[in-house]
Amino acid sequence: MPVYPIRKYPDSILREKCKRIEKVGPRERKILAQMAETMYKAKGVGLAAPQVGINAQLIVVDVGEGLVKLVNPQVLLREGKSILEEGCLSLPGITVKVERAKKVRVQGWDEKGERIEIDGKDLFAHALQHEIDHLQGVLIIDYTAPGLRERIEEKLAQLEESYM
Repeated sequence: MPVYPIRKYPDSILREKCKRIEKVGPRERKILAQMAETMYKAKGVGLAAPQVGINAQLIVVDVGEGLVKLVNPQVLLREGKSILEEGCLSLPGITVKVERAKKVRVQGWDEKGERIEIDGKDLFAHALQHEIDHLQGVLIIDYTAPGLRERIEEKLAQLEESYM
């Protein structure tokens, strides 16, 4: 199965709020399968549809516990706090310490269009929240404290230059 090219910062689709999926059909299942292949080939632990140029609420996540495919995911419950260093396939070479919920309950549809709820903790919780952020146009660099932003400014400028 072919893989998608991954969109890199500052591609404008990375800042868009993604559209909800009205019905899960063969097209959505194919996109999710190709997103998973793309994520594995890029050695990532998650991928959201805008990262492959698709404005739709679709994510895939696999932190080593098995592949999760979600349509229209949303966080229902957040518990605790956790700070982890996160990277992003759309921001190569950049990592940021991000504070997120330690545990989450996420609701969405599976690839059959059936409603499901998933509980995640630690890295899995971070990955789910990270990918759901993408669907709202939020990137890890948005979590950077003002004093630490300078540390990544040069890398962001390089990504902007190579994008043009």
